[in-house]
Amino acid sequence: MMTIHMIWGIGVAVCCCLWLIFGIRRRKIGEPPLENGLIPYLGCALKFGVNPLEFLRANQRKHGHVFTCKLMGKYVHFITNSLSYHKVLCHGKYFDWKKFHYTTSAKAFGHRSIDPSDGNTTENINSTFNKTLQGKALDALTEAMMENLQFILRPPVPPTSKSAAWVTEGMYSFCYRVMFEAGYLTLFGRDLTMQDTQKALILNNLDNFKQFDKVFPALAAGLPIRAFKTAHKAREKLAEDLRHDRLRVRASVSELIRLRMHLNDTLSTFDDAEKAKTHLAVLWASQANTIPATFWSLFQMIRSPEAMKAAAEEVNRALESAGHQLSVEGNPIHLNQMQLNDLPVLDSIIKEALRLSSASLNIRTAKEDFTLHLEDGSYNIRKDDIIALYPQLMHLDPEIYPDPLTFKYDRYLDENKKTKTTFYSNGIKLKYYYMPFGSGATICPGRLFAVQEIKQFLILMLLYFELELVESQAKCPPLDQSRVGLGILPPLNDIEFKYKLKHVSMCG
Repeated sequence: MMTIHMIWGIGVAVCCCLWLIFGIRRRKIGEPPLENGLIPYLGCALKFGVNPLEFLRANQRKHGHVFTCKLMGKYVHFITNSLSYHKVLCHGKYFDWKKFHYTTSAKAFGHRSIDPSDGNTTENINSTFNKTLQGKALDALTEAMMENLQFILRPPVPPTSKSAAWVTEGMYSFCYRVMFEAGYLTLFGRDLTMQDTQKALILNNLDNFKQFDKVFPALAAGLPIRAFKTAHKAREKLAEDLRHDRLRVRASVSELIRLRMHLNDTLSTFDDAEKAKTHLAVLWASQANTIPATFWSLFQMIRSPEAMKAAAEEVNRALESAGHQLSVEGNPIHLNQMQLNDLPVLDSIIKEALRLSSASLNIRTAKEDFTLHLEDGSYNIRKDDIIALYPQLMHLDPEIYPDPLTFKYDRYLDENKKTKTTFYSNGIKLKYYYMPFGSGATICPGRLFAVQEIKQFLILMLLYFELELVESQAKCPPLDQSRVGLGILPPLNDIEFKYKLKHVSMCG
């Protein structure tokens, strides 16, 4: 028995020695300071996952603004000086931003690679998104979203009583339900052959979406979806409803999906199931960050009387300027792009809410060995290493944002109550000071639509409802750190609020 234990002990010791000799990367001259971590393959991943912000701050104090950490078998160079962000983005020719994102999409949603260089499709995804989510295409998308939000929020029969009943609900659940249904209808249209059951179908899709989204961080980390039976089943059901034969019978399908259907049919080798899963990727991208962003914007606005007052006054002025008269029974509210863009108070509320809740990880992969030239010096980078920006460090930097953990609704307003765009670090004006949507080539192409969606939601909530928190002094719920790196962090627990329809009787 002792002999067997000795053999096992020697084997383990040999493996450890081999790992120490061959598995640990050695820092070369000119490279950033290196943290290998103590655990093979994982490296520093566990420490990073517990509290990314404090982990990066500790390494920043130890090593300076640039350092390298081994995370899940990858070597990641963190650039933590906000003054260097624009310098990083100037090295675009050395970066491959597609590799990581396309690989993650294929693993999570179950389709083959959508990178044209892999030969499965010739569709330029970025071009498709830019063409259908920005410019004139944004007008139709925004108009459809406003109609769908009002369809959901306005009752089919106006209340007759002068004292409408208060409804109590979890705010995050409310935002999830309303934004998912409105967003789903806006992108994928209505099935006119089954209008009576359509709401039930969408609510069923909502449940499936929650099940799938719950495990998304694990999928992004590389775990196979078959390890999560319920989530796998939910993903397949979601994709089934996005097959082309079902989408073709729907009315008011967005230009984004119509164009992608055409391109999928003519420019790809995907089968019907894979095509549906590429649409599922679009659904997830449109909802996963917009929903928590909507919650934080509404929550922070309601808990700040000054923010509520300023926002309500701005919305009423916009409505008056547009010639609208509010009515629950009358015509739906419509504000065009120019009118929506001229709401600096709401813009500031949304930006401040996102500043406090975003934890995105901006990632690029080095295509070759090269030297990265920054404000702090020059660093040699190896091929296939990852360059990472973690904007939460900047968003919570007290030098850039005094009292950074406090919500200040007017933080992004200047002395004239117009949008403020000038922020400083070390007395130097920052080119990048607000980055919840990524940056450069990886910036979210749907960011303009996402902000308009949230803004429209807040407008309608202010116009149609009286709003109160059940606990007037409710504490801000903690952020769900399990989703760090994916964008806007949801609340770890829900907050109850009350709402009831206002009584307005003017004609629309």
